[in-house]
Amino acid sequence: MGFWDVVTGRTRPKQPDLDALFLLPSAAVTLQTTLGLVSTGEGSVCYRAASGPAFQQAQDDVVALLDADPAAPPVEVTRDEFGFTWLLNRHDPADVAGLVTDLHAVNTSLEAQGFGPGLLCSLVPFVDPDGRRVGLVYLYKQGTFYPFAPAPGAEQRRDNLLEIQVRDALAGELPVEKDLGRWLAVWGAPGL
Repeated sequence: MGFWDVVTGRTRPKQPDLDALFLLPSAAVTLQTTLGLVSTGEGSVCYRAASGPAFQQAQDDVVALLDADPAAPPVEVTRDEFGFTWLLNRHDPADVAGLVTDLHAVNTSLEAQGFGPGLLCSLVPFVDPDGRRVGLVYLYKQGTFYPFAPAPGAEQRRDNLLEIQVRDALAGELPVEKDLGRWLAVWGAPGL
């Protein structure tokens, strides 16, 4: 921060640290040993799609890159009720590192093409033997993670106890978002 920023009271926004995504494989081991949560093998990136052929080409290139492995399931691109695009990728549930590498590639590719401001979050879901699901959400603009656990049933309710348990289990491994107001609900996110 420079002198002028101090005088005017401005701060620079925190830059995203996409390499923090590579902390997820060890966090997955911690979740499995402490809470019995295992990866579903799915992961997604959420972004606001820009209009125009340049963005469409960038998105097509990312999908083609991830679909290059003929043994892997095809990448799914969907749009939610709020107009956000979700790019869903699947891996063997034991291959969290490979999944994270793909999610990192999606974020990095869109950022390199100038579409970083449209990136919102990345999500990696986990499930326990009772069927409870929790997603580790990486907030692109904050560079932090938080857990989102929808409660079972038709209503849109959260399992706050599970979210706090996940936060406490991962506090030493991931940069966890401290402001609970930023723990946004991602209803209808792929994999949850």
